[in-house]
Amino acid sequence: MNDAPENVRLIGGEMLLWSDMSNRDGITDWRGAALELISRMLPPSGRVLLVGPHPQAVVDQVAAHAPSAAVLLRSYPDACALGERHPGLAVYCGRLEVFAAEEPYDLVLALDGLLRTHSAEAPAAAWIESLDALAAHVAPGGRLVLGVRNDLGVDRFLEARPAERDGGDDQWAPHGFDPSYPSGPGALDAGLESAGLTVQRCYAAYPGRQAPRALLAREALAFGLPDALTFPLSAGEGDRMLVADPLHLTRLVFRHRLGEELAPLWLAVATRPLITKTPRPSALTSRHTATVAAHDDPADADVTPHGDHADAAPYDEDAAEMMARDEPGAAVGPAGASALPLGLLEDGAAVYELTRAGLKRLPNGEERPIPTGRVVEEILVEACAREDVKTVRDLLSVLATWLEKEGGDAAAATDGLVYDGERFTAVTPGAPAPATPPDPRIALCRILWRFAVRLQAAGHHHPWPWPLDADQLTLTLCGMAGRPCDPGDLDLARKLDAELGHPTEPAAQAPTYRDLLGARDRLADQLTAALARVARLETKLSYRERELVRAKAKLHRSQRKATAYRRTLGYRLSRRLARPRKVARKVFRLLSG
Repeated sequence: MNDAPENVRLIGGEMLLWSDMSNRDGITDWRGAALELISRMLPPSGRVLLVGPHPQAVVDQVAAHAPSAAVLLRSYPDACALGERHPGLAVYCGRLEVFAAEEPYDLVLALDGLLRTHSAEAPAAAWIESLDALAAHVAPGGRLVLGVRNDLGVDRFLEARPAERDGGDDQWAPHGFDPSYPSGPGALDAGLESAGLTVQRCYAAYPGRQAPRALLAREALAFGLPDALTFPLSAGEGDRMLVADPLHLTRLVFRHRLGEELAPLWLAVATRPLITKTPRPSALTSRHTATVAAHDDPADADVTPHGDHADAAPYDEDAAEMMARDEPGAAVGPAGASALPLGLLEDGAAVYELTRAGLKRLPNGEERPIPTGRVVEEILVEACAREDVKTVRDLLSVLATWLEKEGGDAAAATDGLVYDGERFTAVTPGAPAPATPPDPRIALCRILWRFAVRLQAAGHHHPWPWPLDADQLTLTLCGMAGRPCDPGDLDLARKLDAELGHPTEPAAQAPTYRDLLGARDRLADQLTAALARVARLETKLSYRERELVRAKAKLHRSQRKATAYRRTLGYRLSRRLARPRKVARKVFRLLSG
């Protein structure tokens, strides 16, 4: 306790021997898309509060760019480690319910949700009660960014392991029995509104709750998204095909307009309405708001720093626009200068913004329309499932021609190309090209190598023999494309893949359930073939046994007839009369000879 940094303060309910950061599997790994969203909402002059454990990249960004930042954690070891890494942060250690700030905050970030804001020292509060306690720290005109995990997300249908096995040591109370926990986007909106907040934008995070790579607003999900966007959101990074076939299931989710309802988690951005019945200064802070409300009619002072927001006044957009003009860049409300994007997508190291006209690479990339058509990998997987070798051959031949004669992108891959029947288009153009333009045959070999690895890793059916490994399958596909390759070309293709970044290699150890399912499918195929062969042999054996029985019966009848014939008088007389003639013929031969 005496070794705690000076910027760490204990507020009550702290857990002295517990660490949330020791088990990182349960904490969402927010990356480029979330960091871009946070950077747009950080106020140039205001106070920021981080509630709960967050990835180090998020904390570092807030500490580097926020004028005044504080962190609330329940774990004492985590608080001490954070205080040592960022001496300028005010770190509070304890339960959310007992946290009392001197002033509300202009931006409150709780991307991990509210489940890790409780302490084992006291019974866990209901979700709506924790939300009320959190919303009380949002200043009028400030924003709250809250992450909420969906208990009925599409990732729950893809995971073969039961959901209750995900529970860690930090879940002292079983999850799923809190009636106030949001059961859908409507319930989430209702909970935020009951806490005195106005939902500004709600994002659906995909492809999973562990490491979301895309944030899509409900305005974008209300319309049919192109295949070029829905295909990359089907599985986790580096593993775009899982045993539960997320390609088909996630595509159905988007196709039936259920992208928000079945999202793995939601990221809600809400704001506390401003009080506009009295004039406000241009630089509106929580302290000025409280002072104006105190001097005005008490009936009009509906919003207080302590969370008394039952009768909050509606948001005045004209006043907010005026304040935004007075202080450019101040994120004081929904009409602030920092507009929220329709969507953010992460592809490798690049982040793209979804606009009404297409995709724009950040920070200063050119806006491009989203290509139409089907993803090449989806066409190939579907053709392999139907054993349609002709479709595979035709498509690979066209792909090889595109690389050779049309100067196709050598850094492309089957999961990043869209084919509309006439031309190929990259989903996210602008990927770094190799230093030396490679041979188109080597570029094709690399593309097919990546596809072969993912096809076998997922256990999808294909029309070629199963004993083929990824290398042999790649050479087979190159031959079908009319560009035969040898193992030396395959080595050059792997080197090119490593040069482009994110090299693909066969998984050294897949999850156990995936191995079992793949082995079960292969053994089932072999067993079916063996049973069919056994059935054919049994049928042939039964026929031969019947033929043998009939032959034995015929032989027995012949033997009985022969025995009866030998017992007849004529047979015996003929045998006796035949002997003198035989003796006479022998003597005659001797005399004549």
